[in-house]
Amino acid sequence: MREEQKERALLLGVKLNDGEDFKKSMEELAALSEACGMEVVGTITQNMDRQPHASLYMGRGKLGEVQDYMLEHPVDVLIFDRSLTPSQMRNLQNILDCPILDRTTLILEIFASRARTREAKLQVESARLQYVLPRLTGMHKALSRQGGGSGVANKGAGEKKLELDRRRIEKRISELRKELDRIAKERETQRQKRQGSGVPRVALVGYTNAGKSTLMNKLLDKYTRDASKKVLEKNMLFATLDTTVRRISMGGGRDFLLSDTVGFIHQLPTALIKAFRSTLEEAREADLLLHVLDYSDESCRMQREVTDMTLKELGAGDIPVIYVYNKADLVETTDGGKLPRVIDHKIYMSAKTGEGIPELVELIWNMCGK
Repeated sequence: MREEQKERALLLGVKLNDGEDFKKSMEELAALSEACGMEVVGTITQNMDRQPHASLYMGRGKLGEVQDYMLEHPVDVLIFDRSLTPSQMRNLQNILDCPILDRTTLILEIFASRARTREAKLQVESARLQYVLPRLTGMHKALSRQGGGSGVANKGAGEKKLELDRRRIEKRISELRKELDRIAKERETQRQKRQGSGVPRVALVGYTNAGKSTLMNKLLDKYTRDASKKVLEKNMLFATLDTTVRRISMGGGRDFLLSDTVGFIHQLPTALIKAFRSTLEEAREADLLLHVLDYSDESCRMQREVTDMTLKELGAGDIPVIYVYNKADLVETTDGGKLPRVIDHKIYMSAKTGEGIPELVELIWNMCGK
């Protein structure tokens, strides 16, 4: 069977003098595009002093360069490195006449394709529609490029059509909000029952693809030996969205509940944080957080800062933390790389090989055991 042609994406970025690691941000944008099933065919960037062009994001001369590129190379979609305002989206669509996605829309599309449970699907749909609503005019073409997207962009243009779409989206958002409120109440009831059990609650948090699911599965392998309890484990951004809670039994009555939450990322859409708030409550209500970091990634420090900032936004900034520097087996060190290494509330280990698992659970119990 002939393999389906991937969408060809041209990445567009603006480098500002704002302290951001622009190179890493563009690499992450490429990884997000690939995670969305696209093929990156090129990258065009522009340097600006303090902020992007107010109405076009990039300068007109640079957009002319984009148009020239599109005449010489087949491009199916343009992907911008930051969130575009509704007016920028509309103006760019008029000039470039090509489906346009920004970083936020790209992340939302990935979430939509990965959601499995009813709650996750409703959360993602709510976030997508809230983001689409003010950008409806400019996003019409992008949303319909594969025959639907959110199911609101397939009837043709026109003010009357847009107004009908707007009303339908507003009605759907209201329906989703009611359903998610109901699910949130059910989740809160379940959480209170677990809280009443007296068993310590530990939550895995961290940047996407840092190894949270791998760590949970390794703990389940060692302390439950029940393969049915395992979670999806895959080397890709946002491989899993659904929160799972598992009981880890160390023996001698030393048990704790371990929850795996959705991964964070730089510029994680605010709409997604709001939509997944009830899911992320698992982190806010935990007795202890395991902040998993990819120690082999040169952006490890930045990823730690992004996660810490997101946790503060969620109201989980004051919960005790163990920093789990995962994938430490991939890093050469002056002491020969002997693992595990435990320094105060930090542990350098490898979830994949299992080096450091016993030391980690002892550290967990010492910090939250009762």
